[in-house]
Amino acid sequence: MLTMKKIALSFSMCAFVLTLFAQQQLATGAKPTNSVSAELAKFNWDQTTFDFGQIKVNNPVTHEFAFINDGNAPLVITSVQASCGCTVAKYSKDPITPGSAGSVNATFDAARVGMFTKTITVNANTEEGTMQLVIKGEVVQ
Repeated sequence: MLTMKKIALSFSMCAFVLTLFAQQQLATGAKPTNSVSAELAKFNWDQTTFDFGQIKVNNPVTHEFAFINDGNAPLVITSVQASCGCTVAKYSKDPITPGSAGSVNATFDAARVGMFTKTITVNANTEEGTMQLVIKGEVVQ
């Protein structure tokens, strides 16, 4: 009977040590290794924020946000949404192969006087999944 207690105690200790080891891996950010490496697309933007400065009222302005796919898989932009109806975004619809360039063009309709900051959300097959671009400036008379 004493032997059964020793076996049960040994088994419990092993389970406890394995649990601590697994928690330590999670806490340190260690990722389990496997033999298959994930292929991902990756944005490398020239810039993610653009300041138009002062622009005249009723004078739409456009900025091109350029990027290169630094990943190892074709980059596909699935959608682009502007934060309001005063901004329209156009983007590369074809897959961008690794090492190739693409762009998102943001056009702001400067219909009201005042400061503005608008975001353009880009959804793609990258590790992050989404990216936010920002345009800002001041509309003057």
